[in-house]
Amino acid sequence: MNVVDVLGTPHAYERTAPTQTPITLVFIHGWLLSRAYWQPVIQQLAPNYTCLSYDLRGFGDSQPGRAMLSRKASANASFGSAQTSASRESTNQLPSSAGGGFVPATAASSTRAIAPQPRPGYTPSDYARDLEQLLETLDISNVWLVGHSLGGSIALWAADRMPDRVKGVVCVNSGGGIYLKEEFERFRAAGQQLVKLRPRWLCHLPMVDLMMTYMNVAHPIDRAWGRQRLMDWVTADPAAAVGALLDSTTEAEVHRLPQVVSRLSQPVYFIAGQNDTVMEPQYVLHLASFHRLFQQCGQNVVQLPDCGHLAMIEQTDLVVEHLQAILARHVADQSLQTIAD
Repeated sequence: MNVVDVLGTPHAYERTAPTQTPITLVFIHGWLLSRAYWQPVIQQLAPNYTCLSYDLRGFGDSQPGRAMLSRKASANASFGSAQTSASRESTNQLPSSAGGGFVPATAASSTRAIAPQPRPGYTPSDYARDLEQLLETLDISNVWLVGHSLGGSIALWAADRMPDRVKGVVCVNSGGGIYLKEEFERFRAAGQQLVKLRPRWLCHLPMVDLMMTYMNVAHPIDRAWGRQRLMDWVTADPAAAVGALLDSTTEAEVHRLPQVVSRLSQPVYFIAGQNDTVMEPQYVLHLASFHRLFQQCGQNVVQLPDCGHLAMIEQTDLVVEHLQAILARHVADQSLQTIAD
């Protein structure tokens, strides 16, 4: 795991080895989650694309103190037995339930810093600014953004902020643009309660992680992911957890998102779960319709059958298949254009 200071907050990230493809895929997680959930997808794509995943400010290991603890845990784990290593390799699609995220054995730790700046807020645009600073610090200039749920909104705002740097966007379980007052008020109230009712000792109660394997998915996911969801939920920074929820769901913010999509010149695609009860396909289609690729019949939307709100975990192979197909349509042409420029 690597750590870099962005606007005064340590940001934990992982980057796979360079490949011959001059594109970096940047993966952005959703609310109360972490970079860990992208690792099954990244493991399949890393042979062909450099992949960058990171924890949003206030989540996962991107919190003061959390990054250092996770790095120490990673260092201690490196002295484990060969049998433990072999066991971990055989289940490398599952995260560590104790370390806060997946840590590749080949990752090198480093810390780089940029000049301190005022701490931003928690809107998708604020998080897009964080991402812009992260990419500038890491000197990454040619990217496709892949964002899940709230991460999809952040990806869209980041593409709007960085039209030269961001070559395309894929939103997974992410849509919106329609503000329904009563529904949003209920969602915001429930979300705030979810943040408040999360004492650390929940991690030690039996069966709580099992309950998390049923939440917002079409079918129960592996229990290791339940433990990961529990850990991410309990340890998220309270200010970030509440701030990201409230700042991204105001009426003004919801209505800004279609405007952002409509002015993007980059290709934008959407992957939806047909059984997603958090971001129903109708809302994904609505937001996608504001982009030129929609062309009245949803050509930039893919719906995954038998899939809830965690497509990258529930339907990993299908998500990878569609990402590869999307990238195949555009990356070659974009690479030629980059060389020409």
